[in-house]
Amino acid sequence: MGQEALGMVETRGLVALIEAADAMVKAANVQLVGYEKIGSGLVTVMVRGDVGAVKASVDAGASSAKNIGEVVSVHVIPRPHTDIEKVMINSLTNGGE
Repeated sequence: MGQEALGMVETRGLVALIEAADAMVKAANVQLVGYEKIGSGLVTVMVRGDVGAVKASVDAGASSAKNIGEVVSVHVIPRPHTDIEKVMINSLTNGGE
């Protein structure tokens, strides 16, 4: 992940998450990292890229998801520590290795 920003959108329900993910990758030059099933219907999608692109992407994703479901949380970490990738992106994350 290095110096790339990490952006996250959390929704209640998978359909809203798919809508968010689609809007996120269409809105800006970001890479879809994967998604995480949190439980109780909560799902989080993660993207990475430069800070401006990730912010635009997360805004677009949240806006789209709000049209069809519930957005629970939205956050951008501009320069996450390299160890964050070990915690966030793993074999349990859909999209992880």
